[in-house]
Amino acid sequence: MYRFILGAAIALSSITLAHAGETPAAPNAAVYVINLENGATVQSPVTVIFGLAGMGVAPAGVEKDATGHHHILLNRAPFGEGADDAELIANGIPSDESHLHFGGGQTQTSLDLPAGEHTLQLVLGDHFHVPHNPPVVSDVITITVTE
Repeated sequence: MYRFILGAAIALSSITLAHAGETPAAPNAAVYVINLENGATVQSPVTVIFGLAGMGVAPAGVEKDATGHHHILLNRAPFGEGADDAELIANGIPSDESHLHFGGGQTQTSLDLPAGEHTLQLVLGDHFHVPHNPPVVSDVITITVTE
């Protein structure tokens, strides 16, 4: 019985770590894509305008309460479902073709995407690129880029 309780406690603590960093999010904070709807058909380059309610934007490296900076998860599993999300929480969001950083405090970008279907999800990161607790993430949207 003791092993079961210990195992359950470890599993629960792992779940918590996989879903939230150390920096608190403001209550009711929300991040969203302003100009694109799920299912939209667009041409490249694709302008993406970031929306944020309940918190402010600050560049990476600037530690200030109730602020963060934007990241786009591109063409990968939704936040919380990715195989690398525990690493993402522990060490911050990486910078690669699936994790786009806007650490300068940008509130929009232009993406050169090839023709086809693409998924986008916004994630707000703290001064170290770590998602807040609780995470401030948008819904995943799917867009189709035409030639």
